[in-house]
Amino acid sequence: MTSPHPSGAAAGTHRLALLAAASAAVALAAADTYVVVLALTDMMAGVGIGIDALQRATPIISGFLLGYIAVLPLIGRLSDLLDRRRILLGCLLVFVVGSAVTALAVEMPVLVTGRVLQGIGGGGLVPATLALVADLWPPHRRGTPLGVVGAVQELGSVLGPVLGAVVLAWSGWRAIFWLNVAAALVLYAVIHLLGPRGASRGSADVPRQRSSGGRRVLSAITAVLLVLGLAVTGLALAAPESLVTDVALGAPFVPFAGSSRVLTPVGVVGLALLVVVAVLTAPRWWAVLRRADLVGALLVAVALGSLVLTFASSDPEKEVVGPLGYSLLPVGAVALLALVWWHRHAADPLIPRGVVGARGGRSLVVSLLVGAALVSVVVDVPLLARLTDTYDETGAALVLVRFLLAVPVGALVGGWSLRRLGDGAVAGAGLLLAGVGLVVMSRWTLESVGDTVPATVVLVVVGLGMGLALAPVNNAALADSPADAHGVASSLVVVARMVGMVVGLALLTSIGLNRYFEAVRRLPDQLDTDALIGAGVVQVQTVFLGGAIAALLGAGVAFTLGLGRRTSAAEPADADAPRFVAL
Repeated sequence: MTSPHPSGAAAGTHRLALLAAASAAVALAAADTYVVVLALTDMMAGVGIGIDALQRATPIISGFLLGYIAVLPLIGRLSDLLDRRRILLGCLLVFVVGSAVTALAVEMPVLVTGRVLQGIGGGGLVPATLALVADLWPPHRRGTPLGVVGAVQELGSVLGPVLGAVVLAWSGWRAIFWLNVAAALVLYAVIHLLGPRGASRGSADVPRQRSSGGRRVLSAITAVLLVLGLAVTGLALAAPESLVTDVALGAPFVPFAGSSRVLTPVGVVGLALLVVVAVLTAPRWWAVLRRADLVGALLVAVALGSLVLTFASSDPEKEVVGPLGYSLLPVGAVALLALVWWHRHAADPLIPRGVVGARGGRSLVVSLLVGAALVSVVVDVPLLARLTDTYDETGAALVLVRFLLAVPVGALVGGWSLRRLGDGAVAGAGLLLAGVGLVVMSRWTLESVGDTVPATVVLVVVGLGMGLALAPVNNAALADSPADAHGVASSLVVVARMVGMVVGLALLTSIGLNRYFEAVRRLPDQLDTDALIGAGVVQVQTVFLGGAIAALLGAGVAFTLGLGRRTSAAEPADADAPRFVAL
């Protein structure tokens, strides 16, 4: 049952508060994405991996990406079937559990599991928040709030490494993830207190298995078992020394085999309790998953997971495709073909028909190319700065900050500009600006990056240009998708951008390294340090040029999204019209 959207100042304040809380959650997840870069070596040591085995740490990063990308369409679809607030709260809880598991991990499989859960929870926050904007604002007024979401997401990428460095300065890497737990729980409480959950699309159609009194009893029992299961599992992972070394109390912590803290009596009990919770709640979540198209979700997860693991696990110095890529890519291709067939024949597919049609498909292409252009700057600007004698690791990061701070500003300006201009005009102009800036960067030398003022101007221009494209791309995808598919549409935009970053990084870095090795082979003296640095500059220039091509191609596609402001016919333009989320 749909509740009317309240009118008046109170309603406006309420939706702004909800947007602020949801955006803060998005920023938290974005910060966690980048903070691992600083803490990676410490995390490796925490699970017994030496610095000389860096390749073994790949799952720490690829696991997060896998969780972030592979299940996003399913979470987007669930946010279309249930109240957005419930999805936000659920994703925050998954993020909390993942952060706690990561903080307690002393073995690689547990650490990767925690990172996957963090990726699922953190990734799901983005499409749910973007769809929430579509629920709370009419099409012609979504630009600014969409810009806010894009801005805080990019701001999180700036604050993440900074906050991580501060935490690492006074504590260990585990403190970073315990802070995640605390911050996420605070945001959970804020979002929960902002109002009662409204009825959701489709939730009334889920069969009610028991009477109201029976459901309350079952819910109470389930909640107790869930808390016990999480507590016991957490105790097994923490393995307090005072208990482990106690003659009487230490027996439950003795592993059945090996040294795993999970494969202990207390660990097995904790996992068994969680399985019981899953069984007791199955009638509720299984019905919703079936309506969300579980088969389609599985095929999407296999296709995206194969793609992510193929490129994220590759060593660009040796290969574009990772060690498992030649096995995973065919599996992903088969899953993709099966998904196309299933989408055509399923009665209610995961991605509703019409979502990727019209401007929706072009929005995904633009988002993909934005991801490729963005990653070229994020990775290679610090690399170029480190090639000079001027910047150390911290200084190189500060050079990149000039770009990273400009992106959220551009996102805000881009969202505000949609009040008067069309999606294509704003996004196209922004990517054109970014493309021209990247062409300039493709000619940079070591002296260029050290020339502070001109380098800063170019980096700011590129950052502003990429930021300008964020809100219009989301706005176009939302405006041309059905009102009951906003979650899926938003998730696909996010997936496209992340895929662009993962694949773009592998391809551009590989091409750049090929240019580097070619330049080295031509050197008369391959031990000449200055000449080798010059070859490194050629590599960076090549990556920037690839980013420029991606941005300019994105600009060309973006201009087709429309130069004039338009109102979607799929939704009422009246700001006081009934919305999906009950406030």
